[in-house]
Amino acid sequence: MATVRDLKIKTSTCKRLLKELHSYEKEVEREAAKTTNMKESGADPYALKQQENVLAESRMMIPDCHKRLEASLADLQGILEEFKEESKGGPEIDEAEKVVVEIKTLFKG
Repeated sequence: MATVRDLKIKTSTCKRLLKELHSYEKEVEREAAKTTNMKESGADPYALKQQENVLAESRMMIPDCHKRLEASLADLQGILEEFKEESKGGPEIDEAEKVVVEIKTLFKG
């Protein structure tokens, strides 16, 4: 039996993972720009190699975050359906549906 608390927790988890995903994407952009600048300026090969490692680690986090977000989305959708059957509605359902649409839009694009 789904409770409002469960729905809020699943919704918050999805929001947090979505925020985390966007953060990693921005980090990859920053690190890629930094790597490019280092290459163009003829930086020390050791420092450049270290920067490339940082960039690679940042890139590895995106698929991991996607996987966790997909799992959380599935959990949220399951509990949302269960909650809809048991209750008539409410702001928690609206918020959860909004998050589901946002994540689905992200995965389509």
